[in-house]
This record gives sequence, structure tokens and C-alpha cells, in this order.
Amino acid sequence: MAGQENCVRITRAARKRAASVASSFDQPLSKKRVVLGELSSLSNVVVLDYVTASAAPRKKITKAKPKAKKAIVAKKDDVSKDDTDGTLDDPQNCRAYASDIYEYLHKLEADPKKRPLPDYIEKVQKDVSPNMRAILVDWLVEVGEEYKLLSDTLHMTISYVDRFLSLKVLNRQRLQLLGVSSMLIASKYEEINPPKVEDFCYITDNTYTKEEVVKMEADILESLKFELGSPTIKTFLRKHTRVAQEDYKSSNLQLEFMGYYLAELSLLEYNCVKFLPSLVAASAIFLARFVIRPKMHPWSTSLEQCTGYKSCDLKECVQIIHDLSLSRRGGGLQAIRDKYKKHKFKCVATMPSPAEIPASFFEGVKE
Repeated sequence: MAGQENCVRITRAARKRAASVASSFDQPLSKKRVVLGELSSLSNVVVLDYVTASAAPRKKITKAKPKAKKAIVAKKDDVSKDDTDGTLDDPQNCRAYASDIYEYLHKLEADPKKRPLPDYIEKVQKDVSPNMRAILVDWLVEVGEEYKLLSDTLHMTISYVDRFLSLKVLNRQRLQLLGVSSMLIASKYEEINPPKVEDFCYITDNTYTKEEVVKMEADILESLKFELGSPTIKTFLRKHTRVAQEDYKSSNLQLEFMGYYLAELSLLEYNCVKFLPSLVAASAIFLARFVIRPKMHPWSTSLEQCTGYKSCDLKECVQIIHDLSLSRRGGGLQAIRDKYKKHKFKCVATMPSPAEIPASFFEGVKE
């Protein structure tokens, strides 16, 4: 199959049908598992018997054209700092409206109608666990890579999944259906050339029919009341990254990709659902700066002013993401780690990180 030019290489998993999925979730955590891929050396993760695509050739997906880069601007108070990069002359930066735009986004991210419940698995779900959610996220990362989808699409997909699970009880056998249908909606929202419904059926080896995917899509849209445009972690990460590079002589792609990597790792952790996207984005920047320059304080007054968070506000979230980066959590889920080991992302997933973050880094920034 790898030798066929027009055949998309689909990762493989165990060959059991959907009827055995439920029992696989109940396996003890000491067992290995594979999620639509030949992932080696997995531990402490449940075996998930999703069936993947067959070897039949299929039409190659057209790669989406890159979206126009969104302007990143700072609040009015940050103008003097941002003038140094010379980009504020660009009218697309919306300099005059930046403060109002981000004020609106902060209000929007805190809107209860656009937020998942922080404890929806305990309060709403009866057949879904945090481990199942993590496995689903890990697999969706692979799907996103397979179809060359934007990181924004992935973040929005997980947002839809969490919001839907906060409202509707779902059987574990339909969890993968929820994932592909959410990604279908997010692709239509974010991508120039989104994959078709048939592509999402194909990636599951037609475990679900086109009619089932479309029906789930309609259920998601109805449940979310068509409120699809809420800001994600990636929305705030763009702005935070620009301010975070203020003490670098030039644009630091390593810092940018490290922030993206850590932000995607946070999607695996159910305990991060309770945090606002802007706080997770700030935590990813805090940790990215720490990994790259472990002896320097990773926070600054300008970052404090830009994000609205002090370093002490970030402590819990930073420690969770730090554990993820060190594989203390979700160590068997490799899709994001493998993605950011690639050269195009500066191999940031291979960068070593100190085992502990000094407590003094969370005590505030000295003037």
C-alpha cells in the first residue's frame, strides 16, 4: 500500500469489530493498546479495538492551501514593546481595535454556553472515562496529520467533543463517531478544502456509515445551538507567542513550536478542561520558555500584562502540562510526541526538560 502513489497510508490497529470496543475499554490499564496505528512500546493504556481503513486504493485528499496568517496584536498598553518588530504598520494587525478584540475574546471564552463542564465525566457521562477521552484525542491527532489539517481544526474538534459530552450522555461505542463528526464540523469551519464525509468514514474502515456521520453531525450542531466560533487555546497562543519573543533578538521558531506542542499535549488531559483556553495558552508559553531557558525566569511583566495572568495563577496548569511533557501522564499516547519530533517542527518534542520547576518561578516577577 505504501508503494501506491495515489493511496493514502492509513495507520493500522487491531482487527476486531465495533462489537468488541466496549469490552476493550474495560481492560486493566496495565495492558498495551493501539489506536489506529502501529504505536510501539505503549504502557498503562487500554487496548482500543477500533477498526481502521482497508488496503483498497482511494482518491488522494487535496492538501488544503495555507490560510492567510492572522495578525497578532497587543493591547494598547503593549504598543511600545511591539513597535520593535515593525509589523504594526500592517493594517491587517488591526492595531486600533486590538484591545477591544481581545477583551471580547476573553468574555467569549468564559461564556457558560461555550464552555464544557469541568467535571462532565463525573456528572453527565456513565460510559466514558478520562482514559477513553485521551485515547480518542490521540487518535484524532493522527487523523489530523493524515489529512494535513490545521492545528486550529484539532483544537476546535476537541472543544466540540467536550462541549457535546457536557450535554449528552454517550455510549462508548459511539465515542469515535463523535470524534470524526466533530472533526468534520471543525474542518468545514477552519479548512479551505475540508475532507469529505466519505473520508471520515474511510478512516474508520467504514465502521460508521455516511448516514451515521451526518446524523451525528446534526446532533452536535443542534446540541451546541450552532455556536461554533468560540476561541480556543490556539487563538490566544498566537498573541502570547509574539510577546514571549520580546527578549529574543529575532523570531524564535523553536519557542513558537514548543508552545504549540505543549498546547496540544494539554488536550490529552481531562483535568485541563476546567481551565480557560487563555490560561492554558499562557501556561504553554510559560513552560516553553522554561524548557528553552531553564535558568531564567520564564515569566515577565509584559507577559503578565498581555495575558492577564500572574505566574502564580498558572502553577496548577503548568505542572499538569509539565507532567505530560515528561510522560508522567499519558506516556503511552504518542501521536502528538511523534508529530513534534519532526524536523519541520524543530524536533521540539525531543528537547530535554528539567524534572522540576523551581518554586520561585511561581512567586511572581521582580520589577
